[in-house]
Amino acid sequence: MRSIRPSSTVRRGRGDRRTPALAAVALVSALALTATACNGDDNAAGEPSAGATAAGSGDGKIRIPDDLRERLKAHGIDIDKWKKGAWKNWNREDWLREANDFVNPIIKGLWNPDRMRHADDPDKGVDANDISGDQGVTDPAPQPVKAQAVAPPYHTSAATSGKLLFDSPEGTMVCSATVVQDPAHPGKSNLIWTAGHCVHAGKKGGWYRNIAFVPSYNNAGRSAAQLQGASRSEIAPYGVWWADAAQTSQQWINQGGQTGGNGASYDFAVIHVTPEQGSGGKSLEETVGGALPVNFGAPAVAKVQGITASGYPAAAPYDGQLLYRCQDKPGRLSIEKSAPTMYRIGCTMTGGSSGGGWVETGADGKPALVSNTSIGPVSSGWLAGPRLGDVAKGVYDSVSKKFAGR
Repeated sequence: MRSIRPSSTVRRGRGDRRTPALAAVALVSALALTATACNGDDNAAGEPSAGATAAGSGDGKIRIPDDLRERLKAHGIDIDKWKKGAWKNWNREDWLREANDFVNPIIKGLWNPDRMRHADDPDKGVDANDISGDQGVTDPAPQPVKAQAVAPPYHTSAATSGKLLFDSPEGTMVCSATVVQDPAHPGKSNLIWTAGHCVHAGKKGGWYRNIAFVPSYNNAGRSAAQLQGASRSEIAPYGVWWADAAQTSQQWINQGGQTGGNGASYDFAVIHVTPEQGSGGKSLEETVGGALPVNFGAPAVAKVQGITASGYPAAAPYDGQLLYRCQDKPGRLSIEKSAPTMYRIGCTMTGGSSGGGWVETGADGKPALVSNTSIGPVSSGWLAGPRLGDVAKGVYDSVSKKFAGR
């Protein structure tokens, strides 16, 4: 990576396999995201629309609805050919980007151990030059907090955390994600929470492909060297779970980009998953042994004593194979006056940690998800995540309701 001033660089938290030339994209005002892709839509009054964008379908077998099949045909996409390799065609005209165009049929065995391990290259940074144009309330940058390795087995100490894998035009990618509760299926959730840029490329792209979640990835906490030649069951002991529905905010779809801060305040997504090999009738929540509630109250920074962020950082000095955490009291970061102020914490996690859950222990003494990793500087040191309000709840409720009664 070329030398750039730490104070003037921003990055996304997704890992990828892009070249520096592809990553050197001009920054759009303010900040940039630590993951990839987002869009949004504002109403005439200048307030964000609470309307969520729904996508996908499935009942555990990932069936493609007839209306989606017809839209795919209009793009010249045949599902059978897609599963045999046609998904590798990223022609811009055929890249499905609308909210209701999400399609992600299971391709058994695609995510083999090598593909999982190698989806860990960091996103490259770009010059931000000036982030002093932030409007609204922004607190001084926090002191870096060194990320701590989570003690294995992860299933015991962080059962709801896992790695999110997907394909983009630049190659295999990696983010982090968290199992969350589903109000439509108490105790039997198949929902995960991540960043919007981990599922959709934003205003210049569309939905990513072959999206799959691996809970407790590398559960035993083995080193990269120890994972050489590891079996799939060793790397993914609780299975590989494919997305059969995904949804992000319209703000991310309309505004999000590779480096710009636009859309960062709405950089969240909810995914419904189904097991690749079957789970004996058990849900994801039952399989991993838990799911976190989501707090959409966007608690004021002054009332939050501490936030714990988790993820699988993949950029140096990390290699994407181990789970880490940071704990810090949040401050505020405002990217633009019209957008909600974000949470910001000190944390040295790097690319690949994007989408990882931010958890707060509430007044009731119970943990709840309050945000996810979205943006941070190339040099690491801090991370920022969106505050979850009405738009986030709309995204969450829409995915939950899609599978209610199934």
